Amino acid sequence: MSQTTASHAAATATGTAPVETTRGGRWARIALRAVQVLLALFFGIASALPKLVAHSSAVEPFERMGWGDAGMYTIGALELAGAVALLIPVLQSVAALALSGLMVGAFVVQLTVFDGEHAATPLILLSPLALVAWVRRGHTAELVRMLRPVRHSA
Repeated sequence: MSQTTASHAAATATGTAPVETTRGGRWARIALRAVQVLLALFFGIASALPKLVAHSSAVEPFERMGWGDAGMYTIGALELAGAVALLIPVLQSVAALALSGLMVGAFVVQLTVFDGEHAATPLILLSPLALVAWVRRGHTAELVRMLRPVRHSA
């Protein structure tokens, strides 16, 4: 069975259509991949890096929240891990879901701690993250299959 046929069979079994079989297949794959790369660059460079190098633009908000360095480094590490995982096929959907969770948290913090100052940013990021999570959802089923222990019959 060819890889394409196996991929289609797996997608059919999980109820998800691979991007390749949707209308505009090739261009849809390219566009989705571009969205993923842009998200990865944003989360890895623009968001995680300032936190991980303790840039003053990141330090002040975390001090204001009362989370300090530990919170800043933790969020930075999670964003960097999510950015990298957005580029790894089997982790793409899970990464988009995890980063979406971070964005929901960021939205709540922006509203409650910073009076909604930059609340639109996490909301804007939720749309492309949700798109990636939905379209790549077949990879989540694949990841679950990979992580399931193999049962040997006695």
